[in-house]
Amino acid sequence: MPEPTVSLLVEVPAVLHDVLKAYLDDRPDWDQDRVFTAGVALMLLQAPLKGRSDSRRRASRVYLDTMFKRPLPE
Repeated sequence: MPEPTVSLLVEVPAVLHDVLKAYLDDRPDWDQDRVFTAGVALMLLQAPLKGRSDSRRRASRVYLDTMFKRPLPE
């Protein structure tokens, strides 16, 4: 069963949007949602999460699921 999702409205600099559009034009298997999900998950994996090993494990799972475009077995 897929994880529940939350919709976000995000403002990004126009230059970043242009680069993202070019990236997605070259990669039809990716979309904006997948890029942002992977990016946020990776940032959270790299951030210090003191005393929150469960949060790191969950962020890792989302990152890997997103990168490989499939849910990993529990």
